Amino acid sequence: MIRNQWYVVLESDEVKTGMPVGVTRLGEKMVFWRDGQGKASCMVDVCPHLGAPLSLGKVKDGHIACPFHGFEYDTSGQCVVLPAYGSQGKIPKALRVKAYPVHEAHGLIWIWWGENVPKDLQPPRFFESLENERFVFGRFRDHWPVHYSRMAENQLDVMHLPFVHHNTIGRGNRSVVDGPYIELDEGLMNVWVMNRLDDGSPVKKPKEVSRPDRRPFLQFRFPNLWHNWIAEDIRIVIAFVPVDDENTIMMGRFYQKAVRFPLAAQLFNLSGVIGSRVIANQDKRVVSRQVPVKTSLHMGEKMMSGDYGILTYRTERNRLKALAGQAED
Repeated sequence: MIRNQWYVVLESDEVKTGMPVGVTRLGEKMVFWRDGQGKASCMVDVCPHLGAPLSLGKVKDGHIACPFHGFEYDTSGQCVVLPAYGSQGKIPKALRVKAYPVHEAHGLIWIWWGENVPKDLQPPRFFESLENERFVFGRFRDHWPVHYSRMAENQLDVMHLPFVHHNTIGRGNRSVVDGPYIELDEGLMNVWVMNRLDDGSPVKKPKEVSRPDRRPFLQFRFPNLWHNWIAEDIRIVIAFVPVDDENTIMMGRFYQKAVRFPLAAQLFNLSGVIGSRVIANQDKRVVSRQVPVKTSLHMGEKMMSGDYGILTYRTERNRLKALAGQAED
């Protein structure tokens, strides 16, 4: 995983007021809760006293209280109440839990996963074309037994459609790929896909394809958020939520603004969710059996020009890891 990044990790309604939630994310056990004002917080799910899980405790006066000895921690992770010392006791500064910055927007919860939080930390960015539009959405979710990089790369793979999705989105046998053309801007990959029938003409490599005069087909915002721009009125957004190095949660949404009447919109969203699940399961059948479960830039694969999206993703991931002081893949 790339450190010093904002990761989508939960949906907002998964964290209820007054009720701690324990989950595993990014290979760590974490606890989420809301304070008295409803603001979400996150920290490592271990009390530094004797290692009890804080997620089994209670939310008390905006703090999270350990279930073992009642130690209370504020949203920064500092112990502020130690019952055994009494109200006048001096609490050791070392009695502290690692906390992560949290941002909540669009019904999603992000955490900034890293070390040495910058003083000018900027909030994460979503997809601008969805932010101010009147979309409604249906949700879907699934667990995949792979590293999140496999899932991200699968959604940037423009050559697999006629084969994995031959009876759904890949109908028509448009197996020849010109490009793809990609623009990378501040952690956002914009991808234009050019799939066509085999008419005998040579394949165009990415550098031979000019920028299409239309919006991108796909977008990927590092580190784990993907956007399929199906039409102006219909989109799919997926967060590839890392559980650990071998498990990922697909947290998806089918967005639409084509149907507004509430009951009709619900039925339309349901059909979109069902279709998205069918397509995702076609991918899962293959991706869950790829080896290794985690990808890296230099792994001996024989890549083609159509894999340019995957190569761009891996190269940018390595660059971001280097900026965070991590070893390259």
